[in-house]
Amino acid sequence: MSHLILSILGPDRPGLVDVLSATVRDHGGNWLESQMAKLAGHFAGVVRVAVPPENAGALEDALRALTDQGLIVTTTPAPDADPLADAPPIRLALSFLGHDRPGIVRDIAHALAVRGLNITELTSRVTSAPMSGEPIFHATATLAAPPDTDVDQLEDQLEALADAMSLDLTLTRTENKD
Repeated sequence: MSHLILSILGPDRPGLVDVLSATVRDHGGNWLESQMAKLAGHFAGVVRVAVPPENAGALEDALRALTDQGLIVTTTPAPDADPLADAPPIRLALSFLGHDRPGIVRDIAHALAVRGLNITELTSRVTSAPMSGEPIFHATATLAAPPDTDVDQLEDQLEALADAMSLDLTLTRTENKD
């Protein structure tokens, strides 16, 4: 089987997942995993599918034809193996919140990158504070850390950064799913 990553974007409406999944199924494909969301009235998604190699080209053509329905679908071949499979990473959950301002994601992402951590999932939103109505930024992330990471030291470093940024930050170790 060939594996493809599909990136999908278009105006949100009922039935989009039905159209996508039927297109994959009609080409002998198997829907393996996905992340999808409605953002500012648009549907955005990423899907990994497996498809028989002889059907991959036809599936890609059929997905590109969905532009007639307002969807932009791009495909990327997925690697056969996980490059981290030999040394499973440490899985961590990170959450942070504070008064919204430009640069929060950039500063946290940079701090993680220079320490060799990979953000494998990130969810964020801005809400209004209950009493003041000021914008509050909330984010949660799933992280993959190198196997030799000193998690206690990492937590101390991130807490120092969070203090400097006036953020509440929580870092917890999660179960490896590898």
